[in-house]
Amino acid sequence: MDPSKPEEQHLRHVEKDVLIPKMMREKARDRCAQHVDAFNHCCKDAGFFMVFQCREENAALKQCLTQHYQDPAFFEECKQEYLREKREFVQTGIPAKNRTQKLPTSM
Repeated sequence: MDPSKPEEQHLRHVEKDVLIPKMMREKARDRCAQHVDAFNHCCKDAGFFMVFQCREENAALKQCLTQHYQDPAFFEECKQEYLREKREFVQTGIPAKNRTQKLPTSM
């Protein structure tokens, strides 16, 4: 492994098969927000009969999510973002979710 080429880092099994797909799911849900909202609205309105009444919304949501999951460019985008966050964590020691800039307060 050449440290001068961070893009070609070897990914551990858990990174490739768990962490990056998790990031992909979160981003895909954001990109398919319209379908997620339509499905949620249908489920709330249909109640117990949502299994039968929301098939169309469920199919559209699945199609949108699957389209993103199977896109190699989307995987590469998420992989690069994961590697960037990993590099920042190694440099700072602060996880990405806790890395918000806190403004100093004056009294």
